[in-house]
Amino acid sequence: MLDLTQDVRDLTAAIVDIESVSGGEKALADEVERALAALPHLKVTRSGETVVARTEQGHSERVLIAGHLDTVPVAGNLPSRVEGDLLYGCGTSDMKAGVAVALRLAATVPAPNRDVTYVFYDCEEVEAERNGLTRIARDHAGWLAADFAVLMEPTDGVIEGGCQGTLRAEVTVTGKRAHSARSWFGVNAIHGIEPVLARLNAYEPRRPVVDGLEYHEGLNAVGVRGGVAGNVIPDLCVVSVNYRFAPDQSIEEAEEHVREVFDGFAVSLVDAAPAARPGLTHPVAAAFTAAVGGTPRAKLGWTDVARFSALGVPAVNYGPGDPNLAHQQGEYVSLPKIVESERAMLDWLTI
Repeated sequence: MLDLTQDVRDLTAAIVDIESVSGGEKALADEVERALAALPHLKVTRSGETVVARTEQGHSERVLIAGHLDTVPVAGNLPSRVEGDLLYGCGTSDMKAGVAVALRLAATVPAPNRDVTYVFYDCEEVEAERNGLTRIARDHAGWLAADFAVLMEPTDGVIEGGCQGTLRAEVTVTGKRAHSARSWFGVNAIHGIEPVLARLNAYEPRRPVVDGLEYHEGLNAVGVRGGVAGNVIPDLCVVSVNYRFAPDQSIEEAEEHVREVFDGFAVSLVDAAPAARPGLTHPVAAAFTAAVGGTPRAKLGWTDVARFSALGVPAVNYGPGDPNLAHQQGEYVSLPKIVESERAMLDWLTI
């Protein structure tokens, strides 16, 4: 069983060494459940490979601390190893160091200054329908009720508020097929995407300030699909675009903006996920900011804080890992950063 009394750095290494690629989290989830179930101050429940532990002390406020148990596929980077102040291994940064901090808090703070729900969930690194939070929100929404949530995503020890929304759309250009030896009888759809690319090259992304944090949007081509055969002028070409939008827009508003940019072309929505506002104006969030210190920044990307926002729970990203190292073969985490993160979270829950 995981020893939650050991130093948070050693606990991180122990968690990293339990392989838990998405879909294969059972061994780690079992260890987490056994360790938490042994703590009398926690009520532990489980759904699939997601483990939830709650304090029930009757406080007027409840906060939620969440971290995913899964990692991307192992790339010859297990077991973990220490070199100086760095711990190397699959998932060290994203996000087993954050999971270790949350587990230490669950074990060492039996009487927090506000009630706490700890959520350790599965399948974050794969498609959304498999995500443990998606399942819990659908089947056990009450488990996620809280006044504020902290997602232990890697942020290098800096609070990152909210998250951007993401939208993928396809811009379709049509033409007319012809034999390439007599191309003048056709209309080349691939050549026809030039104005689409021109609009993208000329596009000036917004940098709106939302709840005091500046977001930087982006609209980019991420794929081109066209061509019939080596001797055929193509009659169809599709440009896939990705719009990363700030949390002052809904999905519907973001879609309308993309359609305006490509006015005159056929635009179809492929998928989208909503943005989340920072929520840093909430008193419990202000207390968290004061405990952690530093200057919060906007989350430039999409994370599961959007799922909490959809449930009416303001949320931030905060964890000891470096997001720039996530998913790399040489992934590592700074051991002092793990200690610093544990101290900051401990201050928040006890002072």
